[in-house]
Amino acid sequence: MKVNKVKVPSDIDIAQAVKLKPITDIAEKIGIKRNEIELYGDVKAKIKLELLDRVRSRPQGKYIDVTAITPTPLGEGKTVTTIGLSLGLAKIGKKVITAIRQPSLGPVFGIKGGAAGGGYSQVVPMEDFNLHLTGDVHAVSISHNLCSAFLDNHLHKGNKLGIDLNNILWRRVVDISDRSLRNIIIGLGGKDDGIARQTGFDISVASEVMAILALTTSLADMRQRLGRIVVAFTKDGKPVTAENLGVAGSMAVLMRDAIKPTLMQTTEHTPAFVHAGPFANIAHGNNSIIADQMAVKLGDYVVTESGFGADLGMEKFMNIKCRYSKLIPNCVVMVCTVRALKMHSGKFMVVPGKPIPEDLLKENLQAIEEGVCNLEKQIENARIFGVPVVVAINKFTTDTDKEIEFIRQRALQAGAEDAVLSDVWEKGGEGGKELAHAVVKACDKKSKFNFLYPLEASIKEKILTIATKIYGAKSVSYSAAAEDKIKLYSGLGWDKLPVCMAKTHLSLSHDPSLKGRPSDFTLPIRDIRASIGAGFLYPLCGDMRTMPGLPTAPAGMKVDLDKNGRVVGLF
Repeated sequence: MKVNKVKVPSDIDIAQAVKLKPITDIAEKIGIKRNEIELYGDVKAKIKLELLDRVRSRPQGKYIDVTAITPTPLGEGKTVTTIGLSLGLAKIGKKVITAIRQPSLGPVFGIKGGAAGGGYSQVVPMEDFNLHLTGDVHAVSISHNLCSAFLDNHLHKGNKLGIDLNNILWRRVVDISDRSLRNIIIGLGGKDDGIARQTGFDISVASEVMAILALTTSLADMRQRLGRIVVAFTKDGKPVTAENLGVAGSMAVLMRDAIKPTLMQTTEHTPAFVHAGPFANIAHGNNSIIADQMAVKLGDYVVTESGFGADLGMEKFMNIKCRYSKLIPNCVVMVCTVRALKMHSGKFMVVPGKPIPEDLLKENLQAIEEGVCNLEKQIENARIFGVPVVVAINKFTTDTDKEIEFIRQRALQAGAEDAVLSDVWEKGGEGGKELAHAVVKACDKKSKFNFLYPLEASIKEKILTIATKIYGAKSVSYSAAAEDKIKLYSGLGWDKLPVCMAKTHLSLSHDPSLKGRPSDFTLPIRDIRASIGAGFLYPLCGDMRTMPGLPTAPAGMKVDLDKNGRVVGLF
C-alpha cells in the first residue's frame, strides 16, 4: 500500500500564499480588452456583456462538464477536479478557462464549508470567492424580496388582481441557513402592518431569480424572464406574474450588474469565470450560460461543473442548460473516489463532522465490488446523451494500487473512454496532466449529443423518461396534488417546458438511504411546481428543503480574523 507522507498546508494557507497577478493580466492573456471589464479591486473584475457581441463569430472551444458519482458525506472532490483539470490542460499547453458557480453563504458557514476547490487546485482569493464576491447573491436576494414586498403591498392596498390568499407561491429569501425562518407568519400587528398570512423563507440560491440569472442569455432576455415569474394565482385560477405586480422592471434594474460574470484566477494563474449559483436539487445546479458562452469563444477548452451527482446536475446540464445555451458538450468527466465507492456498498456509516471509520480506510476490494455499481450507472447516464466519459479517480493517501486499478478496469468495462488517477489536490496542474491528456483525446471524438426527451412530450412522459432511464426506477406514482398540477399546467401551455427534478442528492432514487444502484422502486411525485421565468417545471420527489439548517457545530464557528485582519478558519 502506498501512503503519501507529504504534509500539505490547509486550503486557506495555500490560497493566501499565492502571489496573485493583476486581474487585468489574466484578462489580457485570454483576449479580453481593458474596456470590457469593470474592476472590483486588483484581483477580480466583472466582464461586460459587450464582449459577447465581439467574439460571437469565433469558433467554439471544447466544452467539458465535470460531474460525479452519487455524493457521500466524505466529499468526492468535484470542484477540486474541475479546477485541477483546468490546470492540467494549461500544463500541457492548452488555452483553458474554468467556469464555475458562486457558492452560497449558507453552506460556507454551515456544514460544507467553502467551494473554491482545495489543496493546490483552487480559485483565489478563496476568501473573496466564498464571501460575497461581487455581490451577485445579494442582488438576487434584494430583487426577490422586492417582489415579495410588492406582492404583500398589493394585498394590503385592496388586492385589485383578486389574488387567492391560499394560492400564493412567492416567499422570501436570505443567504444563510436559518431553519427558524422556514415557516413564519407575517402581517402581525395593527391594520397598517399588512395582511396576516403564513409564508416563509428559502435560501437565496433556491430563488427563481437565481435560476433566471443562470439560464438567461442577455439583459433583455433576463428582463422578460423576470416578468414571467408566477407569484400567485387568482381566485379563478389565473396566474399572477411579477409583470402584473409592476415590479419586474425594478427587479431587472437591481440585477443589472449581477448579470455580468466575475473574472478570477486559479492558484496557477489560469482564468476562472465565476457566475450564478442555483441549487442543484431544486433548480438546475449549474453556473451561468452567459459565462460559458463567453468562455467557449475565448478558450480552446472550457471546464465547467454540474452540482451533485450525474443524475442531478449533469442531467439538468444536458436537458435544460444546453437547450437554452445551444452549446454542445464534448466530454463528461466523472469524479469518484475509492472510499466513496466503498460507502456505496451500504456497509459503512459516515456522519459529517465525525472521524472517518478506520475500516473505510483499509484496502477492501469486496466493498468496492459492491459499491462500484453506482459509478457504472452514472457512466451509463452520461453515455445516454452521446457524450464520451472520462473517469477521474480522485486520489487520497489511503488508496491502494489494487483498489485504484480495480475501479479503472470496471470503469472501462462500463464504457468510459479512460479512467485515470487525479492528484490535483496535492500537486495542482502536475497532478492533472494525465487526466488532461485523456480529456483531450475524448474531446477529439465526434460528438453524438442528443437530448433525453423532446419538449413536445407530455409532462408525465418527461418525468417517466428521467425516472426510468436516469434513476433506474420501474415506475412513477403521482399524488392527487401532482395530478391537479399536471392538468393545470397543461391547460396553461406550460407542459412544453423541460422538467427539473427535485430529489435527494444522496441516492439515485428518492430515498437517501438507498445506496449503490437501486432498482425496482417506484418514484413518488408529491407535487409539481412551476418556474416559468426560469423556464422549467420542477416535480418534487418526496420532501425537499429549500432552507437548510445549521449543524451542531457550524463551520462558521472556526472562521475569524487574525491580528493582521486576515481571514482564518475558512476551508
